[in-house]
Amino acid sequence: MIKVGDTLPATTLMEYSEVEGEGCSIGPNPVPVDKATAGKTIALFALPGAFTPTCSAKHVPGYLAKAAEFKAAGVDEIWCVSVNDAFVMGAWARDQKTGDKVRMLADGDAAFAKATGLTLDLTGKGLGLRSNRYSMLVRDGKVVTLNIEAPGQFAVSDADTLLAQAKG
Repeated sequence: MIKVGDTLPATTLMEYSEVEGEGCSIGPNPVPVDKATAGKTIALFALPGAFTPTCSAKHVPGYLAKAAEFKAAGVDEIWCVSVNDAFVMGAWARDQKTGDKVRMLADGDAAFAKATGLTLDLTGKGLGLRSNRYSMLVRDGKVVTLNIEAPGQFAVSDADTLLAQAKG
């Protein structure tokens, strides 16, 4: 399992883009983790799935509400990572109105979750392999803090905990 001091795995996440721009087309676009984190401080939180009750009611809104405080604390970007496809993450971004405050990144085949060792096996519930709920602060691709949530809990992966660590 990934730990503080480790480098994030060199996997590729996907991000749905609503607008064609420099180097990206409308639809899913690759986000190579190693390149996207280079020289940046990232507040990353991962969730088992898009549109789940706790994630939609508490996690994403919490990070949205604290986005300006994260920026003031030196965080360049906030990432939400979930084992869903880019189309689902794009729809969830629209639903949650994340705009440019939180990047909604898809780990469609769970490659990132597997590489970090932070998987949650929900095959018995018909949901397949998912990501654990956690948050981490990443600087230049290295994990600075890591908060792994206990099953069924919402105590350490929230915006307030990670923001305090970013300020600390």
